[in-house]
Amino acid sequence: MVDVSDKPATARRATAEATVKMDQETLTLVIDGEGAKGDVLSVAELAGIMAAKRTADLIPLCHPLPLTEVKVEITPDRKVGTLVITASAATTGPTGVEMEAMTAASVAALTVYDMVKSVDRFVTVTNIRLLEKSGGKSGTWKRPAPKASDAEADPKAPKGRGTRSAKRARVVRRGPA
Repeated sequence: MVDVSDKPATARRATAEATVKMDQETLTLVIDGEGAKGDVLSVAELAGIMAAKRTADLIPLCHPLPLTEVKVEITPDRKVGTLVITASAATTGPTGVEMEAMTAASVAALTVYDMVKSVDRFVTVTNIRLLEKSGGKSGTWKRPAPKASDAEADPKAPKGRGTRSAKRARVVRRGPA
């Protein structure tokens, strides 16, 4: 773990998101609260908050942080059959809360998946990403808005066989030699 004892405690905040894609019929069940396992949206929001509080137990080398706020909001988009999960976390401390926000968004998305998988085997969790962070020495950072030309292409997809990201995608870890 990195030593943060010399860093000043500052107000820090981070926001992350995840997207869950599903069939329109499944989305209607979720919105109407008629899932077999109960109220998907409320359970997923609570799971995200609980996960943020346990981030240091889940992610190796993460500092345990005294969170001052965690919010998880889930917004349905009927046009494209998705739930957009937005999670934010805040603290006053010597290190940031990006991992707490991303863990909250991820676990909320996985909870949705778990609660609807019996009716929709094609549910997909995508685009887990940091949207913005503030506080600390590096200040404020915001993910740039996507360009209109990016809307059709997956920005994370390797651009070709010779690109660095495509080469990384082919790397297989086999453990210690």
